[in-house]
Amino acid sequence: MLKTEVPRNSVILMAGTPGSLKSGITYSMMASHLAESDELGIYITLEESILSHLKNMQSLNIDIPDNLVISDYTDIRDRFEKSQEPDIVEMIGTAISFFKQKYGDKFCFMALDSLNAMYALIDTSDLRIRMFHFLKELRNMGVTTFLIMEIPEFGHIPEYIGSESFLVDGIIRTGETETSTDVLLYIQVKKMRACNHSRKKHIVEVTESGINILGPVVE
Repeated sequence: MLKTEVPRNSVILMAGTPGSLKSGITYSMMASHLAESDELGIYITLEESILSHLKNMQSLNIDIPDNLVISDYTDIRDRFEKSQEPDIVEMIGTAISFFKQKYGDKFCFMALDSLNAMYALIDTSDLRIRMFHFLKELRNMGVTTFLIMEIPEFGHIPEYIGSESFLVDGIIRTGETETSTDVLLYIQVKKMRACNHSRKKHIVEVTESGINILGPVVE
């Protein structure tokens, strides 16, 4: 699907419907790369505990490398109800800065799961401006970033969702497609700046060896 390397320091939006393997694909991509390098990545989950996330990744047969750190913010979310509400965007920025200062150029990758959870914790009235500065900070630190966002399959989509597409360097879309005999999961690279890529939907399959990307969907 990607015929050339994704440029370093890119910000990539992984967007899709519920159950379309957004988290699994993102984690698998990071894990596969880091397993063959001495670089470091961090996966921040705002919706699950570390243990829950690990169980989910193991159920998808994804190998978990030691240089991919998982961080959860469940304890921070619990404190929101008990004390003055901290700013989750600043907290994430501080965490990334800490890793960059500690590990230097070896710290290269970050995933945030999910934007939906982060948006639920902040004032979205000036969201585009806040996200512009947040993503600029990540690029300046030299971190390739994956932002996971769930798109409702049915129902109302909030007005503030959609500004991400103007700010990111790449958009990967996941979802379901129906054939005459089955319902298949797919992945599609909608946009990737400075990268030669296919725009076709490709079938995603979970096997004993993990998540595999198969050939294009035949419609």
